[in-house]
Amino acid sequence: MGRLFGTDGVRGEANADLTAELALGLSVAAAHVLAEAGTFAGHRPTAVVGRDPRASGEFLEAAVVAGLASAGVDVLRVGVLPTPAVAYLTGALGADLGVMLSASHNAMPDNGIKFFARGGHKLADELEVRIENLYEQHRSGEAWDRPTGAGVGRVTDYDEGFDKYIAHLMGVLPNRLDGLKVVLDEAHGAASRVSPEAFARAGAEIITIGAEPDGLNINDGYGSTHMERLRAAVVENGADLGVAHDGDADRCLAVNHKGEEVDGDQILAVLALAMREAGQLRKNTVVGTVMSNLGFKLAMEGEGIDVVQTGVGDRYVLESMKEHGYALGGEQSGHVIVLDHATTGDGTLTGLMLAARVAATGRSLADLAGVMNRLPQILINVPDVDKSRVATSPELSAAVADAERELGSTGRVLLRPSGTEPLVRVMVEAADIDQAKAVAGRLADVVKSALG
Repeated sequence: MGRLFGTDGVRGEANADLTAELALGLSVAAAHVLAEAGTFAGHRPTAVVGRDPRASGEFLEAAVVAGLASAGVDVLRVGVLPTPAVAYLTGALGADLGVMLSASHNAMPDNGIKFFARGGHKLADELEVRIENLYEQHRSGEAWDRPTGAGVGRVTDYDEGFDKYIAHLMGVLPNRLDGLKVVLDEAHGAASRVSPEAFARAGAEIITIGAEPDGLNINDGYGSTHMERLRAAVVENGADLGVAHDGDADRCLAVNHKGEEVDGDQILAVLALAMREAGQLRKNTVVGTVMSNLGFKLAMEGEGIDVVQTGVGDRYVLESMKEHGYALGGEQSGHVIVLDHATTGDGTLTGLMLAARVAATGRSLADLAGVMNRLPQILINVPDVDKSRVATSPELSAAVADAERELGSTGRVLLRPSGTEPLVRVMVEAADIDQAKAVAGRLADVVKSALG
């Protein structure tokens, strides 16, 4: 079978790919691997377990809790909270392990399991591989070594998690939001209670949409993957800005007072300038990915801020930040990491900091985001090609070189094999949308002929 763990935990259709048996087995395996790694040495281990509001999260949570407790791990069940809240509580409560049940922006039938190590950081790849291997070993018949009597884990509902996380957000907010009117789109997801409470406590006048989760409606027409309703609500209510989260609220996209979308690159640009002004932008550097809009890089260079680019995925952004001591990084999709205050992307924190910048400067979000001119970006997926030959095809290399000469310094080309499908992604940026379309179309044709 293929690897269970992807770039963001284990994810699949709940009760089909992701079953109760799998959730239980992986949880037991995780407990054993962390015990062997010395994480539990000298004390009784504790885990924080949370979930988003998906219906399937109810039985999957029960399976994870059962697995951990059966392996001798005490469980603090925090209920429905955002992924970054579970990561924060794992660190703040001194827990040895955190588990979040969510499929993020995926549609309702899917669900996922994400493990956090002590401190609230993502598990190392090596530990994920060991968990998966141990799970497979025992699935084939080998019995687990199980504690009995007082050795089994105890399960407690930790209701204080909500207020503890809100207090954390209030504690790191640079200034209040009094006088701002903000529309919040919660995607009927994990932040449906947290985000409105945080913005209200910070002083904003709030209007909420997509904040009535019923277990079945998560991401359905609302949230960061469906911005239409938020754009309309901001304009209709004369709001200063709108903030959209995804299902587990590790993302944030925004809308300015005109109803125009402000993406993750633009949010990063606004926060980078704010953090530099406050002396918090360590090494005068912000981390993006190879998919960050060229306009972002040009804007930061124009402001004298260095940009480091990583592979696509917030895990790679975070790895670079931790390795080199950077304070701010993120993706165009709205995963923004402020490492001094969060161990993962935190959509509520990002939205609060963005609104705080608007409040502190008295400038509109449209004006602040105007520091960056977002260049037209065309993405074409070319299916059914041999993606392994992208880097070795002379014909493709020549076509890319021609395209780069044509675009010059105000455009760029990126060819990227998909990590999960037999296709190649052709991305072209240019100052002119028609030029970007023409160059992307030509390159896609070459990809088909050279790699087909």
